[in-house]
Amino acid sequence: MRGSCLCGAVAYEVDQFDRPIVHCHCRSCRKAHSARFAPTVGVLHTHFRWTQGTEKLTTFVSSPGKTRLFCSVCGSQMIAQRDGQSMVLLRLATLDEAPPPHPTMHIWMSHEVSWLLDADGTPHYEEWYPDH
Repeated sequence: MRGSCLCGAVAYEVDQFDRPIVHCHCRSCRKAHSARFAPTVGVLHTHFRWTQGTEKLTTFVSSPGKTRLFCSVCGSQMIAQRDGQSMVLLRLATLDEAPPPHPTMHIWMSHEVSWLLDADGTPHYEEWYPDH
């Protein structure tokens, strides 16, 4: 599988996923992705490789021992990694193709905020809202 950042400066390849796909709702993932949750999956270092743009990567230590790597041009977060762990946490939204398995769980729901939950009766549109 291949993935890249928004501007295309950074790219990678993944041979396989080594953990289940999860949607992380923790506060730091919400903030880092500006989203309700972050779809992630664990990939062993041996199954992940950068193919382009490593000189464009920059880092941010978001909590003790956890470093997020993102494109310094467009800001796309690509992976996160914890000190001493054998895998990276791949940010699934950076894949250029759909991943084979479906998410298996939502995690850190204790961090979920009510103002980001889908409310009953809230309209849903497949693309853009009408009359736009």
